Amino acid sequence: MRHWKQSRLSLTQKTEIWSRWKSGQSLHEIGRAYGKPHTCIRHLLLPRGGIPPAARRRSRLALTLAEREDISRGIASGSSLREIARRFDRAVSTVSREVARHGGRAAYRAHEADDQAWDSALRPKRCLLAVNRKLRDIVASKLILDWSPEQISGWLKSQYPDDESLCVSHETIYRSLFIQARGVLKKELMDHLRSKRRMRRSRHASVHGHSQGRIIDAISIRERPPEAEDRAIPGHWEGDLLAGGKNSYIATLVERHSRFLMLIKVPSKDTAVVVATLSKHVHKLPATLRRSLTWDRGLEMAKHKDFTVATDVKVFFCDPQSPWQRGTNENTNLLLRQYFPRGTDLSVHSQAHLDHIALRLNQRPRKTLGFETPVSKLQASVASTV
Repeated sequence: MRHWKQSRLSLTQKTEIWSRWKSGQSLHEIGRAYGKPHTCIRHLLLPRGGIPPAARRRSRLALTLAEREDISRGIASGSSLREIARRFDRAVSTVSREVARHGGRAAYRAHEADDQAWDSALRPKRCLLAVNRKLRDIVASKLILDWSPEQISGWLKSQYPDDESLCVSHETIYRSLFIQARGVLKKELMDHLRSKRRMRRSRHASVHGHSQGRIIDAISIRERPPEAEDRAIPGHWEGDLLAGGKNSYIATLVERHSRFLMLIKVPSKDTAVVVATLSKHVHKLPATLRRSLTWDRGLEMAKHKDFTVATDVKVFFCDPQSPWQRGTNENTNLLLRQYFPRGTDLSVHSQAHLDHIALRLNQRPRKTLGFETPVSKLQASVASTV
């Protein structure tokens, strides 16, 4: 086993590693670049939750190394502190404190004093949530309800528009959760975040798509009516299957106008089973909410014509390998991974439990809705069309 000292990283290497992580490289890629195991890289990044430290800069008011060397030479030549201060136009008190802080005239050394000053400047400023208990308690109470930091930040702005003390950015909330040294929000609250990661990934990290099947007589998304494209009226849905372990699935339907979510338990991926189950649930919706459904190229909707006959809802399909064309549903499926992690058996969840999870999401404020909730948005739009 390699000794820990042999695997230590220099300051330059640490800076480069943070730069690579910020650019989107994985732990394994970074580890290979430095001949280190990925666990060594993780050990460096984890205490800050994957959030790169801010670049350090010296204050323009602080003494420079050149000025400290002038002080050292002045002391060596026997000059008084007043004479030394006059040479580079500094206050005598500044030079006096500098010398006293670093050993006095007998022990003062310019480079040692400069290094000590740089290290002592690391004292961190307490973050907003650390000094404002009321704000901290509000943020914690919303995290427990599975609200995202962005939702909390937006809700606070709309709820307390005239109280700056109750406003906080979503980035500050993330930093208070992920950077362990802050110790402001309890670690347990991280379990309420959508992703279970303990480190934030770069926005440049790669995301890979998935292959799609072929659908006979599929109607292209390009033929979808304009009212569905601009989300002008309710009743246009996007759908997909959320996959779990042991060949288990949940059907997800998201209404484009309001982002209202329906979760439907399906026994299998067989097209006859999926279509029959979806038809049963969709047929219960009022006619104003049954206009169209946009689906990916999964073969579970191969019998889409049967679905249209049963519900009077026309099905449109995305282009091959273009799941982004139903981005509302894709984003919602990512939200659902907070409750249904990849690889878990989805068949153990009852329809009642799925309804409960859908309700939680439907009652969350959404940034894209001006921090309204999907349920209130849907109710308002349905009432206006009656």
